[in-house]
Amino acid sequence: MSSAADTAPAAPAAGPGPAAKRDRTHYLYLAVIAAVVLAVIVGFAAPDFAKELKPLGTGFVNLIKMMISPIIFCTIVLGVGSVRKAAKVGKVGGLALGYFIVMSFVALAIGLVIGNLVHPGSGMHLTEAVRDVGHAQADAAAEGPVDFLLGIIPTTLVSAFTEGEVLQTLLVALLVGFALQALGRKGEPVLRGIEHIQRLVFRVLAMIMWAAPIGAFGAMAAVVGETGVDALKALATIMIGFYVTCVLFVIVVLGAMTRLVAGVNIFRLLKYLGREFLLILSTSSSESALPRLIAKMEHLGISRPVVGITVPTGYSFNLDGTMIYLTMASLFIADAMDQPLSIGQQITLLLFMMIASKGAAGVTGAGLATLAGALQSHKPALVDGVGLIVGIDRFMSEARALTNFAGNAVASLLIGTWTHEVDKDRVRRVLTGELPFDERMLLDDDHEGGSEDLPGQRGDGHGHKELATA
Repeated sequence: MSSAADTAPAAPAAGPGPAAKRDRTHYLYLAVIAAVVLAVIVGFAAPDFAKELKPLGTGFVNLIKMMISPIIFCTIVLGVGSVRKAAKVGKVGGLALGYFIVMSFVALAIGLVIGNLVHPGSGMHLTEAVRDVGHAQADAAAEGPVDFLLGIIPTTLVSAFTEGEVLQTLLVALLVGFALQALGRKGEPVLRGIEHIQRLVFRVLAMIMWAAPIGAFGAMAAVVGETGVDALKALATIMIGFYVTCVLFVIVVLGAMTRLVAGVNIFRLLKYLGREFLLILSTSSSESALPRLIAKMEHLGISRPVVGITVPTGYSFNLDGTMIYLTMASLFIADAMDQPLSIGQQITLLLFMMIASKGAAGVTGAGLATLAGALQSHKPALVDGVGLIVGIDRFMSEARALTNFAGNAVASLLIGTWTHEVDKDRVRRVLTGELPFDERMLLDDDHEGGSEDLPGQRGDGHGHKELATA
């Protein structure tokens, strides 16, 4: 008995032990970088073999997508179920949707200005094969706005999880969260159970993430093998113009917003999310980093209700990169086919695209299908030109996904600031490196330290918990 009592004071000293262990996830992301470099080499050296590697990338992205629905469900239910008043959730959601609409208009305007200045499609020529590709993409985007709205409602309460639909999961999670909120103290055992489920889900994600180098290798090798150097040279103008526009949008527009509203340097925020950007770059999918974005924004000091509502909703409604892409691609096709659009036609077409793009997933191909469908509805003669950019769409999807991701990270910070649901001192300490994000929490399944803390509640997370339940 005495020996057990003697060991009790030593418990606090044991705490720093695991934290002092080397962060093994450092090697994981070095491996991802090496895999991307090797994939580019293989893609150019043996393009036919590289194309056969595509299932590796697809499989990894599908594994991540498998985890998105349970992570969103747990995050939103815990966030909504823990707040005292439903009005707070409605305020956050309404403010978020309003912000998303405004930023979509800003992104469209920037793409419109750059596209009209650069005229990237001049000098291009169509072939019969290109015409067929454009119509095939248009057929894939036949869903109208009514079908989209009805599609938000799942067939059953649990089918949202089995079908992997983000908006369906969001709806179910909100309903369950409000129900637990109405139950009051009787719902607390359920909330505690969902907390444990969330830990389990993140631990499964930890194991999946160690396959990232394999997925990155397969995805990048297939892209390079399918595209080739010739297509890149021929379409360099639209690619470079699009990338430059996305960079300007993130640094100038989003940077100004974060500085003026939250007092945060955009470069520090982007550095904090560096590993997520690498993951997106290697897989061409912003969805691959969605679970990590939720965990990291909570760790940054933003309350769980704000993160839980803003981030998943933003993945369907806050697609800044997609807005810029649709604008520049439309102008590119019109110029390439010698059918330039008037300013009035441009605005009408792009307003329709803004509505049509809502709900487009962050996965490769959604933007192209939306583009083809919108052109089919407003100016069918231009659909033939969609095939002109199919060859480089995968490379443009990188910039789309990165910009969408940055926009959603900034959105959660701004919404948290406007609703006073962010710990500004914690934001400063996290971004300056005083409270680093514990990568082992998400990625090292051998790490047992801090098992009682959820993502975003590490270190001095007690103040953060108070924010989330205030």
